[in-house]
Amino acid sequence: MQFEMEKTPQRQIYNLLIGLVAPRPIAWVTSMDEEGKLNAAPFSAYNYLCTDPPIVGIGVTNRPNAKWVPKDTARNIRRTGEFVVNVVTEDLLEKMNICATDFPAGMNELEMAGLTTAPSSVVKVPRIAEVHAALECREFTTMEIGRSRIILGRVVAMYVEDRFVVPEHDGAGPYIKAEELHAVGRMNGLGNYARTRGAFVTVPRISYEEWEKGKR
Repeated sequence: MQFEMEKTPQRQIYNLLIGLVAPRPIAWVTSMDEEGKLNAAPFSAYNYLCTDPPIVGIGVTNRPNAKWVPKDTARNIRRTGEFVVNVVTEDLLEKMNICATDFPAGMNELEMAGLTTAPSSVVKVPRIAEVHAALECREFTTMEIGRSRIILGRVVAMYVEDRFVVPEHDGAGPYIKAEELHAVGRMNGLGNYARTRGAFVTVPRISYEEWEKGKR
């Protein structure tokens, strides 16, 4: 099948994109409003974009049927300039999914999921205490494109449990033991996720000289 975006309804474009751009890492974002009220929500329009400076990007659509009204996460980040990306791992998938529920105003997503918080080292926004890794971020910029807000955050600190860090490897490091962290990825809009447990394939990069040698 062929799809021309100019002739395709927006909802169908969404369904197609999230099924093809996959698996996607999940940003489980904690943010706070000016009064210190905490919000937690997951977003799979997320990735790191550069390392010098370290920047991550998150796409946050506006509320349904309210073209110019941002979601709590986008509003909080715009007003306070800080947030934390909590890494979603297999053991926390169900609790993350609870935080995706559209609870009525005034209900705390973390409390509903039975989660607690721990202080961050640099930003005021706390991380989720149960996660094994988190990125503390300050807003670099927010771009409004159509009904979405693309938030670029500068990573100012990282938290990783010691057991998931390789301090040194082949003269370089540290590295994350990704094969033990068991992060999960989002696949499409039908509630499907991808596990990384037992799914790693190691394909080392080859040099040009090695490639030339392999051709012979």
